[in-house]
Amino acid sequence: MKTRKVFIVLFIILLIETSGCSNEDIIRADRIVVEKRITETNVYKPINEIDDKSEIQNVKDILDIINWENVMVQMVRFPDYKFYFENFNEESQSDRLTYHLWISPNKDKIELVIESKSKYIQLNKEKSIELFKIIVGKKLTEIK
Repeated sequence: MKTRKVFIVLFIILLIETSGCSNEDIIRADRIVVEKRITETNVYKPINEIDDKSEIQNVKDILDIINWENVMVQMVRFPDYKFYFENFNEESQSDRLTYHLWISPNKDKIELVIESKSKYIQLNKEKSIELFKIIVGKKLTEIK
């Protein structure tokens, strides 16, 4: 009987630990769709679709380790790029997170915003270069 109680307590602790550590924004995706701003207004066109599982996982890994700031930001211009994860099994697109991406004036860093979540981050140079290369398929320095 005592062993059973210990087992139940351990099981409850395990449940609390796993549910407490779960990410509220778990990203499930079959593809990443990337759009580029084509005018000075808020008009975008699709420029890239990423289907490679390892590249999708790399993007997820980068986004998972970011320490997002919970803040509503007002940028001076529309995002340079937008990207989102597409899951072919999802019927609704209303819950989909769209990541807005700005290139810094020095073209060495990127800033990301998840508008629907009021989250913001400016990535360091290393992560900016890595994420931009995967998302856009070009180096940051190649952008005009």
